[in-house]
Amino acid sequence: MIETTKRKKDNSFDEDLVAGESTEKKVLSYIKNKYADAYKIEGYFKDYDIYVPEVGKSVEVKQDFKSEFTGNFVVEVEFDDKPSALSTTKADYWVFATRYNWYWITPKSICDCIRQCKYTPVRFVGNGDEKEKKAYLIKVKDIELFCQWTQKIKSEQ
Repeated sequence: MIETTKRKKDNSFDEDLVAGESTEKKVLSYIKNKYADAYKIEGYFKDYDIYVPEVGKSVEVKQDFKSEFTGNFVVEVEFDDKPSALSTTKADYWVFATRYNWYWITPKSICDCIRQCKYTPVRFVGNGDEKEKKAYLIKVKDIELFCQWTQKIKSEQ
């Protein structure tokens, strides 16, 4: 029984990883329409996912299809009691990607949203994780207020 549960968690993580990489490639394709030299960082690199040398900017892509049902984006700040994600990002922009919208926002604006909307962090073990994370569950409508821009996308984009 434990073996089955572990396998299910691993599969969930692997599926999320593949879907996340697909979304990163879609965001990269969009960026390349204007900045041909933009590229995706291959392999594990926690600072950001995409770099745009023409403007010296970096982008972190956060796919969160579940937000369409929960109404919240998950913004991690710690994993296994160590700073992570928002606490350590070097990205100039984050893109929260749902199936139908991309929300372009700076890490500073995310922090402003957390502070001004008075969010408190929660702790939980995410699907596919074995250790606890600390994160903010931020309402999509609040992120929208702090975004630099939002973008409707076609499902095939």
